[in-house]
Amino acid sequence: MNVMREEDIVSGGSMSVEEATDRAARLLDKYGHLQGVSLIEPMVHEEFQGRVTMTSSFGTEAAALLALVAEVDRDLPVIFLDTRKLFGETHKYREQLVDQLGLTNIRIMRPDEEKLKAEDPNGMLFASDTAKCCYLRKVEPLQRALEGYDAWLTGRKRFHGGERDALPVIEPAGTRIKINPLAGYKREDIEDIFEHRALPRHPLQAEGFLSIGCMPCTDRVDPNSTDVRAGRWAGQDKTECGIHYII
Repeated sequence: MNVMREEDIVSGGSMSVEEATDRAARLLDKYGHLQGVSLIEPMVHEEFQGRVTMTSSFGTEAAALLALVAEVDRDLPVIFLDTRKLFGETHKYREQLVDQLGLTNIRIMRPDEEKLKAEDPNGMLFASDTAKCCYLRKVEPLQRALEGYDAWLTGRKRFHGGERDALPVIEPAGTRIKINPLAGYKREDIEDIFEHRALPRHPLQAEGFLSIGCMPCTDRVDPNSTDVRAGRWAGQDKTECGIHYII
């Protein structure tokens, strides 16, 4: 497994906001009827060759997209945000999936240590300002990780609800383009990918965690819940960490 160092990541994007918006519209018109591997292949090998990456939380559903990407290109850069607040089981699961799928280009990004010392010296910022905590531990590291890329693949799905209800398969994201190959997949479609490819489950899923992020802000939920993200920032208005608002 190749773990990319932060200093090795290339910088600079090639599109303006207007160019990204126009290109996303053209790509959606051309490929908007596709999903899964059928969408991933032209994005990786034709439209954004060498300028596309993907993000993965290595959570309960992450193996589905990772498996499809591995069928297209096992060397595609996979960005993993190590917030320093993740469950130990998530790290072990990441290693298991990387080995089983043969992924060769995992790029682990961590928060800036100096910024953490200044803004979250006791590691308890999540208790008073979840938005700022997410920014320090996820948003800012991802901003650094995305430098040099014009597009990135995400595992978001419409059935997760909330702001994802009308998620397109291709969308502009500031100066980049975001590709959502699983946008139209239903819960049973994800289950089919797991079963047909004999993918392992995240070890915490059996304990009632349907969506897994950082340890302090992730709770168990009813396994029959239609809201798979109900355990994220439970009791708060917050439903997203903020990485999908990056410009």
